[in-house]
Amino acid sequence: MIKTSRQMKDAVRTLSVAAAALGLMAGCASTPAPTEQMALSRAALDTALSAGGNEYAPLQLQAAMNKMDAAEKALAKEDYAEARKLAEQAEVDAKLASAMARSAKAQKASEAVQDDIRVLRQEIDRNAK
Repeated sequence: MIKTSRQMKDAVRTLSVAAAALGLMAGCASTPAPTEQMALSRAALDTALSAGGNEYAPLQLQAAMNKMDAAEKALAKEDYAEARKLAEQAEVDAKLASAMARSAKAQKASEAVQDDIRVLRQEIDRNAK
C-alpha cells in the first residue's frame, strides 16, 4: 500500500506522541521506598555508637546522623531517590566512624601494652642490678 506524504507525516507524528507518552510514563514511575537501605543505615549508626563513635569519631558520627535525619525527612516527603542517596551516605559515614573508633581503641590498647612492656623492662633491669 502506497501512503501519501500526509499519511506518512501523520504516522510519524502519532509514533512521536506515543514515544513521548511512554517516556513520560517511565519517568513518572515511582521509585520504591528504600526501606532496606534505611534499615542498613540505622544498623550502621547503632554499630558506630556502640563502637565508641561519639568519643573517637564524633565528626563522622555526627555527619552520619545528620544525613540519616535528612533521609528520614526525604522518606516522609516520599522523595525516595533522595532518601536512598542520603541513607547510603549515612551508612558510609557511620561505617567510617566505626572503623575510626575501632582503630583508635586498638591504638590505645597498643600504647597500654607498650607502657606495660616498658614498666616490666624497668623492673627487670632493677632486679638484675
